Amino acid sequence: MPANWNEFFQVADKMKAAGIMPIAMGGQPWQDLTLWEDVVLSRGTDFYKKAIVDLDQKTLTSPQMVQVFDTVRKIQGYFDSGRTGRDWNLATTMVIQGKAGMQFMGDWAKGEFAGANKKAGTDYICAPVPGTEKAYTFNVDSFMFFQQKGQKAATPGQLALAKTIMTPAFQEQFSLNKGSIPVRLGVSMDKFDDCAKKSYSDEQTTIKSGGYVPSLAHGMAQGDAVAGAMTDVVTKFMNSSQDSKSAVTALANAAKTK
Repeated sequence: MPANWNEFFQVADKMKAAGIMPIAMGGQPWQDLTLWEDVVLSRGTDFYKKAIVDLDQKTLTSPQMVQVFDTVRKIQGYFDSGRTGRDWNLATTMVIQGKAGMQFMGDWAKGEFAGANKKAGTDYICAPVPGTEKAYTFNVDSFMFFQQKGQKAATPGQLALAKTIMTPAFQEQFSLNKGSIPVRLGVSMDKFDDCAKKSYSDEQTTIKSGGYVPSLAHGMAQGDAVAGAMTDVVTKFMNSSQDSKSAVTALANAAKTK
């Protein structure tokens, strides 16, 4: 697996020469932003935190951020022309069927491989984006319980559902089917495949090292207004011939959205 972007593009070129589309990519704004934030993370967790969590203007307008957009533009050169409007799972299917070599996606994509009876470590490999080996972006499914009329606290039914969701047995079964790892710590990983075990290990390591960061693309790092404005900038860039410096200026302005 490529350890840096130079190696990544070398691998992509070899795939292209062999008649394999290097990168399967969908055409939705959140997929654009997922790829972009992956490249941001490859610049280091400190850079990621300053840019995406702190919205530091100096970082957002830095030469490093221009390089982020340059890298994204180069990655785009390995997409196919039919990605417009494509769902993520259809892009995953292209990898499963051998029509494409790689995909930038969260571990939920593993559920598609499992559904196609593909085995992790044998039929496909899960690997960190080049340069992100010591970092980890998290995205957590969330449940909200609304206060009921006449009730000052959660109802017995709400508490029962919350407790059930967080039991080790439920966390294990849900994650095995979805392809994710349990959100609850301490759940046995014995039944999980190589990809999940590596993901869980990386999560624990980065929690301790400070490399554990929230995803912007999946609603963890910023509120809807800022996230939406920054998404629009990235999507516009990826669907036009806009230059990287102009995109960086637009990104910095989007971060000021109230």
